[in-house]
Amino acid sequence: MCDHHAPRPAFRADRRRLLATLPAAALLAGLGLPPAHADAGPVELPRPGPRDTCPVCGMFVAQYPEWVATVLWNDGEAAHFDGAKDFFKYLADLEKYAPGRTTDQIAGMGVTEYYGLTLVDARHAQYVIGSDVYGPMGHELVPMMTDVDATDFMRDHSGKRRLRFGEVDLPLLTGLDEGRFE
Repeated sequence: MCDHHAPRPAFRADRRRLLATLPAAALLAGLGLPPAHADAGPVELPRPGPRDTCPVCGMFVAQYPEWVATVLWNDGEAAHFDGAKDFFKYLADLEKYAPGRTTDQIAGMGVTEYYGLTLVDARHAQYVIGSDVYGPMGHELVPMMTDVDATDFMRDHSGKRRLRFGEVDLPLLTGLDEGRFE
């Protein structure tokens, strides 16, 4: 009898292990678990008017639509910024820029992502620093909507670092103003 079609015992065991994991994999896929880093979704926030100025630097924000960032307060007031860097400076020192306000009064936050120029949820965006792309205030945190966008941008624009919302702090912002990207 010819035995060249008979599976080897090791193959049979590997196949059993694989088949045993399929129901678990199917179950996990059906749960709709989020990816490790969720993409930043679009947000609907008020757009800046022609006379709205950045509370951090004083520039007219509407002149830079590709860089707009916005904080919407729960009382309906909005603060607009000419880039993510000033947006983060504002959040880092609310006592200075928005006396009496606290972060728990924020109803929404958005940053304009680089490729689609869409206002996306600032908490879920990725930010690239140290690239060859400059904002109205020089070195900038360039917002990205997806992980793929951030990877492509890093490659295409010589980005030095990729950050999440919670990784941005005042020393990093000061470093950006000084041209440092550590």
